[in-house]
Amino acid sequence: MLKRCLVVFIAFATIILDSCGKRNVPSKTATVTPAKNNTTSTVTKKVKPAPAPPKPDTVAVAPAPEEKPAPKPETKPEFPKVITVNDNAASKSVDGRLFYDVLGHRYWKNYNDGKYYLFDKSMYSNPDFKPPK
Repeated sequence: MLKRCLVVFIAFATIILDSCGKRNVPSKTATVTPAKNNTTSTVTKKVKPAPAPPKPDTVAVAPAPEEKPAPKPETKPEFPKVITVNDNAASKSVDGRLFYDVLGHRYWKNYNDGKYYLFDKSMYSNPDFKPPK
């Protein structure tokens, strides 16, 4: 077993060292090899500069930048005010009331009709949301 591991390690090291030695490093200066059919002419041609564009008679006004419409804010998902949940899936608070959390929204059980309602401050004083004793 030790010999097999040693042979695999040596083979792996040999492959890595061999592949690292085949790097292609470009030279810092460019070399040009002339072709046989490449002939240069000794006659120089006179190049005329491009004509200047005509000046406008009136002051040019820059076009107004296009106004982009303001990005619309992402719509938040609408959560229903009332849901029906199995009581086994609901959690129990310290005071014994049942609640159910959905993506950061808490629903409290109404013991009168058995449905879960989205949290509201009036639930504290409403006797329907207090568990029967």
